[in-house]
Amino acid sequence: MIVPAISDLTEDSSPRSIADLSINDGAEPAVLVHIHFNRQRDEESLAELNLLARSAGALPVAQITGSRRSPDPALFVGKGKAEEIHRILKDSGAELVLINHIISPVQERNLERALECRVIDRTGLILDIFATRAKSHEGKLQVELAQLRHLSTRLIRGWTHLERQKGGIGLRGPGETQLETDRRLLGQRIKSLRARLEKVRKRRSQRRKARKKIPVATVSLVGYTNAGKSSIFNYLTGAGVYQADQLFATLDPTMRRLDLPNAGHVILTDTVGFISHLPHSLVEAFHSTLEEVSDAALLLHVVDRSSDRRSENIEQVNEVLKEIGASDIPVITVFNKVDLVDREAGLERNEDGVITKVWLSAHSGEGMKYLQQAVDEHFSRLRFRQTITVPVAEGGLRAKIFQRFSVLNQSMHENGDWEMEIEGSQADLAWLHRETPGESLKGKA
Repeated sequence: MIVPAISDLTEDSSPRSIADLSINDGAEPAVLVHIHFNRQRDEESLAELNLLARSAGALPVAQITGSRRSPDPALFVGKGKAEEIHRILKDSGAELVLINHIISPVQERNLERALECRVIDRTGLILDIFATRAKSHEGKLQVELAQLRHLSTRLIRGWTHLERQKGGIGLRGPGETQLETDRRLLGQRIKSLRARLEKVRKRRSQRRKARKKIPVATVSLVGYTNAGKSSIFNYLTGAGVYQADQLFATLDPTMRRLDLPNAGHVILTDTVGFISHLPHSLVEAFHSTLEEVSDAALLLHVVDRSSDRRSENIEQVNEVLKEIGASDIPVITVFNKVDLVDREAGLERNEDGVITKVWLSAHSGEGMKYLQQAVDEHFSRLRFRQTITVPVAEGGLRAKIFQRFSVLNQSMHENGDWEMEIEGSQADLAWLHRETPGESLKGKA
């Protein structure tokens, strides 16, 4: 037995007339809806919906919450709650409803008919934000693919004349043909996008292989959206990547070189933020981009220390990392925004003396030195020392060794061979083995 929906309007959820609001930059008035499906209230999730709405360019004029044991099969929110939403739409003048859940195409269509306005669920809202954030050619292709996959299950919604597809006297004819044509064209476009993204994926793969030939490790910034990854990225690299207090401010990945005091240099990557209930279609569409994360040597998991949901956000990020095959990569947890919670910057080591956690503020710069220290120590531990003998005839190789390694000591033998004590990373060692086949280099490990 389904429990009837319980009215649970928050204090600020009373409808306000659009005439009483200052709508800037063409913001679209919207009513936000969140339904609790357990006894515990989730006000933070409603706050996140508010941020999502504003990031998409909407202006929330009312927030409606309710409680149910399970979703209504036809309307999701239930008949009584749908009538309440309809009244608030009329009072506020809004023509858009944003549902903080993933609803089925049938539920979406039924709600639009009952409410007489557009209804967008959480997946559609996130896809819309991604569409406005995509700047690169690859990003636009990825977003369009995800949008079309989402649209393919909702194609009938915009075609009221296709009611004739159900058949019957006077209703047979071109309606079904029109729908099939739309689906066929949509399928062709999806196939084309997949083919183009496959070419992009191959190019990315080739670039990663090229980077591996030059032994430079990659460090990826990952974390929940709006945790401050781009702020940290800009502080460390001076890249000037767009940063803002909004969800999904970063969509296209950016790479920059980061010089470390003792471990040489690495490539730092700023990536798209994760979010709870991230649409699977987005994960699949952005697979080539997310491969940059799964190929990293170290992950910096940035967490918003001021968020009350930081534990849940950490779990959501770990789930996505597991889904893309990056759960086994070493991780340093970075707690950002300590200036908002009056906590001092610092670091924490495990029982082996390895830095596992860092507290900092990218806004003020407090504690950023600890993050640089953590990354430097991580890669310094992976460096090795070895004594090698370079034959006198391998002068070119000796010059390359000076370029790629730290040469600690060297001496010349009577026959002209060079004995060199070198320090470098495991990637350096792999390069040395590739460059010196056979016995041309003596003393290799």
